[in-house]
Amino acid sequence: MTQDTGTRKAALITGASRGIGRGIALELAALGGYDLAINYASNEDAARETAEACVEAAGEAGHEITAGIVRGDISSGEDRGRLIEYVREGFGRLDLLVNNAGVAPSVRADILEAGEESFDRLIGINLKGPYFLTQLAARYMVEQLGGQPGTPGAMNVVTVSSISAYTASVNRGDYCISKAGLSMHTQLWAARLAEHGIGVYEIQPGIIETDMTARVKERYDTLFAEGLTPLPRWGTPEDVGKAVAAIAAGHFPYSTGMVIDVDGGFRLRRL
Repeated sequence: MTQDTGTRKAALITGASRGIGRGIALELAALGGYDLAINYASNEDAARETAEACVEAAGEAGHEITAGIVRGDISSGEDRGRLIEYVREGFGRLDLLVNNAGVAPSVRADILEAGEESFDRLIGINLKGPYFLTQLAARYMVEQLGGQPGTPGAMNVVTVSSISAYTASVNRGDYCISKAGLSMHTQLWAARLAEHGIGVYEIQPGIIETDMTARVKERYDTLFAEGLTPLPRWGTPEDVGKAVAAIAAGHFPYSTGMVIDVDGGFRLRRL
C-alpha cells in the first residue's frame, strides 16, 4: 500500500480491530488529519470493518483519510518490525503511536497458585511488546526529524494501560504487574524523547464496556449501582478515544509523561 497522504500525518494503533482500539481509531478518524494503520492479531474481518468505519467517520466529519490494516503479534520482534515497515512504506511517516494491544489472563488464578505460563504470555504482549515497539517507532520518528527537535505536540506516543496499574487484584496479579510496568515505560520514554520534542503519555482507563469485560458485566453493574465510581456508568471505547484524539490534536504541547485518567473518577478517595 502506497498512498499520497499530502499533509496528513500517520498513526499506528495496535489492537485496533475491536474494543478500546477501535474506539480510538474512530475518534482519530473523526478528528481528521491522520491516516491510520489498524493493527490486529487474528481477526482480519473485524479489522477491515474498523478501517471501513474509520473512512466513513472521517467522511461524515468532512475529512479524507486512508485507513489500512496490518496483522501483527506485538510480542513478536519480527512482527513489530513489520508494523513499522508497513507504516514506512505505506505512509512514508509516523507521527503517532498508540500502544493499545493487550490481553487479560486466560484463567484468573490466586497469586498463591498462579503459574508462569500466563505470566510470560501477559508480560510478552502487554509490556515487552509496547516497550520494544515504542523503541522502533521512536527511532523512526527521530529519523524523520533529521537531528532537529520536533514541534512540541506534533509527534506523540500514547500507551493505554489500566487502573490495574495501581489497583491490586490478587486473582490476576500477572495482569496488574504488566500494567504497572507500562506506567514506568511511559516515564522512561517521556524522559528519553523529550529532547526530540516527542510527547509521551499514558491513559489509564477504568471499567470500559467491551467484549473483554462482557463476562463480568452483571458484577460491575452492581458495583456501579453501589457507588464504585462518582460517575455511575460504564466507560466506553469512545471515552478513551477522545483522550487520545486530544493528544493527537496537539493540545498538550507543554506536557509529557502525564497520566490521563479515563475512569469515571475511580481514582478519587472519598469519605
